[in-house]
This record gives sequence, C-alpha cells and structure tokens, in this order.
Amino acid sequence: MGEYTVPLEFGLWRVDEEPVRVVTRPMPLESRLEELIEADPKILGRPLLLIGRQVQTDHGKVVDLLGMDAEGGLHVLELKRDRTPREVVAQLLDYGSWVQELTNEQVREIYAAYARGRGLAEELDEAFALRFGGSIPEALNSTHALTVVASEMDAATERIVTYLASGYGVPVNVLFFRYFEDEGRSYLARTWLLDDAEDAVPAPGKKGRGKQEPWNGTDWFVSFGDESGHRSWEDALRYGFVSAGGGDWFSRTLRSLPLGARVFTHVPKAGYVGVGTVSGEPQPFETAALTVDGESRRMTDLPLKGSYRAEDGTAAEEDGEDRREWIVPVDWEKAVPRAEALWRTGFFANQNSACKLRARFTIDEVSRHFGIT
Repeated sequence: MGEYTVPLEFGLWRVDEEPVRVVTRPMPLESRLEELIEADPKILGRPLLLIGRQVQTDHGKVVDLLGMDAEGGLHVLELKRDRTPREVVAQLLDYGSWVQELTNEQVREIYAAYARGRGLAEELDEAFALRFGGSIPEALNSTHALTVVASEMDAATERIVTYLASGYGVPVNVLFFRYFEDEGRSYLARTWLLDDAEDAVPAPGKKGRGKQEPWNGTDWFVSFGDESGHRSWEDALRYGFVSAGGGDWFSRTLRSLPLGARVFTHVPKAGYVGVGTVSGEPQPFETAALTVDGESRRMTDLPLKGSYRAEDGTAAEEDGEDRREWIVPVDWEKAVPRAEALWRTGFFANQNSACKLRARFTIDEVSRHFGIT
C-alpha cells in the first residue's frame, strides 16, 4: 500500500504588520458546511454541478449532497457531523451501492426535484451547459465518487478511508475544512485527505446499462457544415437534402442514415434549422438525383449556390479516402433560413455528421419551436 502525506494541519497568519496567527476554532455548526457548499460549490475546489440535496435513497436513507462532474460522473457528499468513523464511512459506502445503479432517467428526476422552486434551470441539459460550457454527455453516471465532508478529522477515519481507497480502489476521500476567526470575520480553508487518489472510478456491475437516455429509434442528429463556396444550407433548404464529404470520417455517419429517419439538422455556430424525414438512399453528388416540383432532377443540373464536388473534381480514392460529397434526400417537415436558426444553452451538438439523437431536451424544445408533433 502506498503512503499518503496528510496535509491536515493549517496555519494562517495575518501579516498587515507583524505576523499574527489567526485563531483556529471548532466549526460552530458543521451542518452549515452543507449550506456553504450549496451556495457556492466552488469551495470544493473541483468543478461540480449540484443536482440534489437531502436526496432520498431506495434504502430509506438521505444523501446530504449529490453533484455531477463535467464527465457526467456522480459525486456523493456526506457530512461527518457527530458520527463515528465506522458510521459515516459505512453510510457513504451504502450510498455508493445505491448511486451506482441510478439510470439516466433517475438522475434527471433527482435534478428536476432539486431545481423545482430554487430558481434554477429546469432541464439538466441546460444547467450542465451553464456550469461546464458544453453539451451534457450522452452517458451519465458511468463513474461515481464518495466524499466525507468534515471540519475535524480523527485518525480512525483517516485509516479507514486510506485503506479503502489505496488498497481496494474504492472511490472514497475526505474533504477537510478548517475554520478560522479573525477580528469578527470567519474563514474556511480546505484540503483533501488523499491528494493523489482517483476522484472517480467506473461503477462495477451494470456499467452502462440505463446510463444513456433511451433512443426512440427514429430521431437522428445531423450536422450540416454550411461553408461559403462549398456547402450551402440555402440549397439544402430549397431542394431537400443533407450532405457531408471531404473524407470518410465526415461522410461515413451520414451514409448510415436509414430511410424514414427523422433528422434534426444543425448548422454549426448557428443552431437548428430544420426537421425532416430521410426519403432516399445516400448518393454521391455526381450521380445524386432529387425530387424537385414532382420531377426527378440530377443535382449536377440544378442551379446551386454551393459546390459539392471532391477537391480534385473526381471521386478518386488514391489515398484510401472517399472524398466525395454524399447527398441524402430529405422531405422537410419544417425548415428555416440560417438567420432563423434556433439555439438554446444545453442543446445537443456533436462533431459527427450524423448520430442517434437521444437528447430529450433538444428534441422537445426544437419540436415545440417548429410546431412539430
């Protein structure tokens, strides 16, 4: 077992003139730590989005605080209060056995209950984007971490936590706060018991099952790279298609779109511009045909604003890459010019040209905005 340096002794001095040590005091109410963390999770020193407080478990217990990190992992924060080391650690492990089984839907329900009446973003997707600046991961709760929050530390808790974390890889740690008073002002300082312990580990057992939002089997996300001089959303809007090309990575996922798929089409840096149904098989631009005013027309014969040919004007694959532009015909149910694109914080976006769309928040909001059932 590796050894850990335990930086639990704090020294704080006021140095306006002569150094004066600030007095360390017992935390007046350790339960107030819960309020302070909720008011500003940044005092934890690690980016977290709080998604629950006093969360009821299936075992009749109550988790003090439940948070989420930027990877969608869950963090259980339990205050030590006046319990013995055995009690608080055993309780935390019990919470771990509960949290590892939470599905994507259950995580969202916990956040919805927490946000209600607190003036927070109603949807977890939006709250996540506001906190971390990106789209929420498709899989939630693939990892979890357990943290004892304490204002005082005893040797037994230190031994138990170190033993579990370093010897058996249990994702448990202690966040230790020291309370100071100086001329009527109060201060907190913090440190972690195990600085180099893993913050979170994959949940054993049913890893991945239920961690993603369910897919309805129909909806797909499509990224349409509207690029001046190359690909034009005006063409796609007018003639009914989506496209991608320039290399296998760009076109491969688009070519996987099945007939009948409903595509939510997104223009990067703009937003969602259309929802429609795939009405034909993928075709390379040179041979692609689209239905225009009831007639089948070759794309090469249409007046187009964009250029959809391979870089050298051929379908050459000399380097093993298919650089052709691939066209997928779409019947638009609702589509708008780029200037009218819809975007909201928390909407799903992806670098793939196409992928299954599981983000319920995005589906619901885009459908509602465009008047789609």
